[in-house]
Order: sequence, then C-alpha cells, then structure tokens
Amino acid sequence: MVEDKNQAPELTSHEAELYDRQIRLWGLESQKRLRTARVLLIGLNGFGAEIAKNIILAGVKSVTFLDHRNATAEDRCSQFLIPKEMIGKNRAEASLDRAKNLNLLVDLEADKSNIDDKPDTYFSNFDVVCATECTITQIKRIDVACRKYNTKFFAGDVWGTIGYTFADLMTHEYVEDVVQTKKMQVIEGEPTPKEKFVNVTVTEKHVDTFVPFESILNVSKSSLPKESEIYYMMLIMLNYREKYGKDPLPSERGSEKLKTEVAAIVKKYDLEDKLNYLVEGDIYAQVSPVCAIVGGIMGQEIIKTVSKKGAPHNNLFIFNQETLCGKILRLGQ
Repeated sequence: MVEDKNQAPELTSHEAELYDRQIRLWGLESQKRLRTARVLLIGLNGFGAEIAKNIILAGVKSVTFLDHRNATAEDRCSQFLIPKEMIGKNRAEASLDRAKNLNLLVDLEADKSNIDDKPDTYFSNFDVVCATECTITQIKRIDVACRKYNTKFFAGDVWGTIGYTFADLMTHEYVEDVVQTKKMQVIEGEPTPKEKFVNVTVTEKHVDTFVPFESILNVSKSSLPKESEIYYMMLIMLNYREKYGKDPLPSERGSEKLKTEVAAIVKKYDLEDKLNYLVEGDIYAQVSPVCAIVGGIMGQEIIKTVSKKGAPHNNLFIFNQETLCGKILRLGQ
C-alpha cells in the first residue's frame, strides 16, 4: 500500500454512510485520503463548474474557488452553479451557494483575487491545484511553484467543442487492482485433486514520473501520433490567449487575429488544411456537454491522484468532438 505523509483520520459514521458507494468502488483508505485533500480551483466557467461538482461530491476536505472575473450571459450556457440573478457578480462568489448544497461536509471558500496577485507560497496551502482559463505564462508559473512545494498540478480548458486536461504529478505513487488468472488445485470429493483456473485480484504498487507543462508545448511533429489535431488547436488557442489576454468571442468568428495564430501553427507543423474543419467549427464560448465530458475526466484524474488508486493520465488528455473520443498523449518525455 502506498504510504501517506500524514495518517488519515477515521471517517465518522455519517461520512461512512454518505460515501458508502464510493468506498465500495475505491476502498476505505482511498476515501480517507480524499477527506484530507485541499483543492484550489482556478477559473469558475462552465468547465470549472463541472470539475467543482465532481470533486465536491467525491468528498474532499476543502475547495477554494479563485476567480477575479464576473459572470456573463455566456456563462449561463454552461455554468450551472451561477443563478440567473447573479449575472454581473464575481463568478467565484456567485458559484458558492449552489456548490455548498452539493455536499455540506466539504469546506468551500470563494476568493475573487487575480491569480497574478498571489505569491508562489500561496500554492503551498493546497494538495492539488487545478488551473483553467490561464495564459501560458500563468500556467508555467503556477506549475513551477507547485513543483517547489510538492503540490499536484492540473491544467485544462474547453473551447467550444474541444478540450484538454494536463497533469504534472511529479513523482507519483499509486496502487492498481489487477485481475490475474492462476492455476489452483481444488478437492471436490475425489481422491486426486483437480486443477482449474481462477481469477484472482492482486493489488500492485506503481510509481510514475511526470514532466512540467512547459515540456509539452511545441513538441516535434514526429513525437505526435496521427490525428493529433486537437493538440495543435490547443496550441493555437493558448497562443491566442497569451497574446490577447482572452479567448476569441463568438462575435469574432473568423477574425484576422485568430487566422494569424492558426497560420503560424499550420506553417510550423506543415499541416496544410488539416485544421480547417476545426477552425471553422465551434471553438467559441463553451458547449455544456463538452464541459461535462472533459470536466468529468479532470475530476476523475484529481480523485485518482488524491486517493492514490488507479493509474493517472500521463500527461495530456485531448477530446475530439468529431469522434466523441479522447486520447492520452505522453509528451515531453
């Protein structure tokens, strides 16, 4: 079994009853680890709301919502934690009441500060940091700080119908249940034992190493598998946000600014017209079902990481709306 730094406290009878189905799924020790986890969630758009829902229902110790932005009409399309009357109010604060109703045992806090105003030491207060809606510079800076303080780091975004999640868990230990087939002797009233094959579940311990976010940016084309168009789109959208401090709006469809960023990636990776169907598609605002899918994956990965049960994605997950499938890319290693 993977050892914890600190002994996890026993669950109360109320917690054991509330989390009964989860305990049956991933075990008591994993649930006890979740109950001590402190999570920072940066960005409370539709994608962030889905992540919040999943980790709050799982029963972590606390979640801090950090977002300096105000809720907009576009948020109402995918952000189910914000009531209609709270449009124009700070997104973190506007999301708090409905989030609390999901699980009263989880401590929730809203912080309307800008992430740029937080010192590096701030991230040492958490076991997990999950960043959304951040620029490349912000993501790299947070990742470096998390590595310094041994805090697990995740980043992700949803643009229209595409999305990604990234994990930097540094050196991560976990256990995995593996079903093995073994030959056993069985005595069934016969003088000579019979042999038969039975399935036995064995718990295996594993260690995996992760790379920082900077290592997965601008990797060589030869290191990418075929049909990695979502990775290229991720670079385009992140580069756009890095340059202009925001994502393109639906009213800016086909803008020259976006065309410039697309052209740069197409030229760099010699993609010709492979991205046309994505660039001309829905990459503006956020589509609720995609937020649910990619947010579900992010929540799942945070839960696996905290509970130390199951192999986490190492290190990039990309979702393609054309195939309705996701792909895991191990980049920068």
